[in-house]
Amino acid sequence: MTDTQACHEKLSVLSETGFVVLRSSRERLDPAEWESLAYLDWKSGGDTNFAVLASATGEDDPRGFWEHDKPDKDAIWTANALRAPSLRRWVMSVGARFGRVRIIKLQPSTSETDVTGQHLHLDDNNRLNPDGEGWVVRAWLNLTDDPDSYMILREDRDDPTTERRIPLPAGAQFVADTERLWHAAYHTGKSPRYAMIASFESGPALQAWIDANAVERMPGPRSSATRMTRTDFLG
Repeated sequence: MTDTQACHEKLSVLSETGFVVLRSSRERLDPAEWESLAYLDWKSGGDTNFAVLASATGEDDPRGFWEHDKPDKDAIWTANALRAPSLRRWVMSVGARFGRVRIIKLQPSTSETDVTGQHLHLDDNNRLNPDGEGWVVRAWLNLTDDPDSYMILREDRDDPTTERRIPLPAGAQFVADTERLWHAAYHTGKSPRYAMIASFESGPALQAWIDANAVERMPGPRSSATRMTRTDFLG
């Protein structure tokens, strides 16, 4: 743990692996809510576009909150959010302070090697985060049904033995400390993958939401000998 991390409240559920997989969302979502949004040409983790639902100023701005001298908290809804009431409701249901909220539109990946070689990255979630407040982590809700695609998480960018994978069917939910874990999605589909990504402050509210959506089993380690099947994820 760095000195910066030591100054902030963190969730014990993330201490061992840096992430937690939750049960699938039970919310019935209308694809029109994300397909009708205004997307920006903003690259992160592959060939991506982003629709901004909440930003530092309420403007259609995908940049970090530090550009406006703010930590990644207390976001303001954008015009996009007015067209996505169910997605807004999902964010509010967590009950924790939230920062940037965006919809990612990810085009199909070229190869897994390209993803792990070019697109694994860390996020800058806690710049300007005041000492004594909760550590900012990220939560995902997968919107499209991409059961053969998966999020790749690594403690060490260049060490595949530290890798974990999270499958991405519709409704998949997970929380990760993405300032700790290198991550990128490998998308095998023929159409774009859509997912919502939201920053949340660690604390009792986020822990309560995680507890309410908990599942019993966690993804297992990546097999070094063979490609994993869908059942291998939960081994």
